[in-house]
Amino acid sequence: QVQLVESGGGLVQAGGSLRLPCAASGRTFTSYAMGWFRQAPGKEREFVAAISSSSSITYYEDSVKGRFTISRDNAKKTLYLQMNSLKPEDTAVYYCAAAPLYVWLINMRAEYWGQGTQVSVSS
Repeated sequence: QVQLVESGGGLVQAGGSLRLPCAASGRTFTSYAMGWFRQAPGKEREFVAAISSSSSITYYEDSVKGRFTISRDNAKKTLYLQMNSLKPEDTAVYYCAAAPLYVWLINMRAEYWGQGTQVSVSS
């Protein structure tokens, strides 16, 4: 069992940065691939980024490549999403998720989900 709690959301101007942590509880965090998803108002949830259990593999959705960085600290059981050069179209609720393999996340599948944190980017 893995419980996930996101934080760090807020309101930021276009071009600004935010860092989202996702704190995990449970002894099996290090065996899970982790990912970030987002859902904008009136839109379906979409994949943002994924990282393998050992951090050896990362994968990004095209629109965030070069702006967002996913990372994890297994000792602290925490996942991060560093978001730079934010755009108004990045406005969404951001969710972290855990899955046995990172390819699950790329295919919009996860075993555990967080409750989400709101990110709003003003123009």
